[in-house]
Amino acid sequence: MKIALDPYMHRHLGLNELCRKAAELGYHHIELSPRDDFLPWWVRPRAHKERIAEFKSALKDHGVQLASILPMYRWASPHEDERQAAVRYWKEAIEIATEMGCDTMNSEFGRGPSPDRSHRSNCCGGMHTHEHSEAAWWRSMEELVPVFEKEGLTLNMEPHPEDWCETLHPAIDMLRTIGSKNVKFLYCAPHTFYFGDDMAKMIRDAGPLIAHVHVADTYNHKASSGLRYIINPPGAKVTIHQHMDMYQGEINWDVFFSSLAEVGFDGIVTACVFGWEDRADESGRFMRAEIQKYVDKYWPGKTA
Repeated sequence: MKIALDPYMHRHLGLNELCRKAAELGYHHIELSPRDDFLPWWVRPRAHKERIAEFKSALKDHGVQLASILPMYRWASPHEDERQAAVRYWKEAIEIATEMGCDTMNSEFGRGPSPDRSHRSNCCGGMHTHEHSEAAWWRSMEELVPVFEKEGLTLNMEPHPEDWCETLHPAIDMLRTIGSKNVKFLYCAPHTFYFGDDMAKMIRDAGPLIAHVHVADTYNHKASSGLRYIINPPGAKVTIHQHMDMYQGEINWDVFFSSLAEVGFDGIVTACVFGWEDRADESGRFMRAEIQKYVDKYWPGKTA
């Protein structure tokens, strides 16, 4: 069991300070989400040899390890030039993970082409669909899964609101269809109410495919006629989800952690709170302590 920090709220810190901060907040592991000086959103990695060496040294100096690296590229774009670029970037990111001594990567199914490309396609009457994005993603996986297997890396995948795949059951079906021990599922707790209403059943359905979880709270957007949120103008077609501290939303954490224990989960648990950068340190410490309480309760004796 590894308890990791997603340091997105600390992304303004340099790599050395980031490692120091994670250790200061009580974490021995980091899940490295996109940051401009290493693996930026959507574009080619910026992690050159000197920066990789700097990061490795900082991790060692502060007694912190990389639990996972999270790249985000347009590997589900139906525009072949974007998709091919994303696959190249993925291969570079895999090389970087290997150089960093990190054996796990995680990502999302993706949102298809860049917004500009989507707009141009729509104007020409060629609007892309989820089916186009799924077909593109499968082409990318056909290229990349053998690379993960060759390098001995695990890829943990999560469906995400507004992705072409945003619910649980299509996701776990597709991952099982791949049939590789190197491709697993990431259950993101703050996306629970997009997945469905019965969290315990959904965790049982995913079962041992779950190798990674994101921990943050959220409101049930489907409860009370969908009026948990106040949106102006009323009826606007928007997708809202939160990544809040535990107990600020409506996730039942005893059900969440006990269900994971029942299916034999023993993977990465990432504190994944966003949006409160004015209290990032307080949030990080709080999440570390609360997650540890549930690990002690449901996995007694487990190192975290």
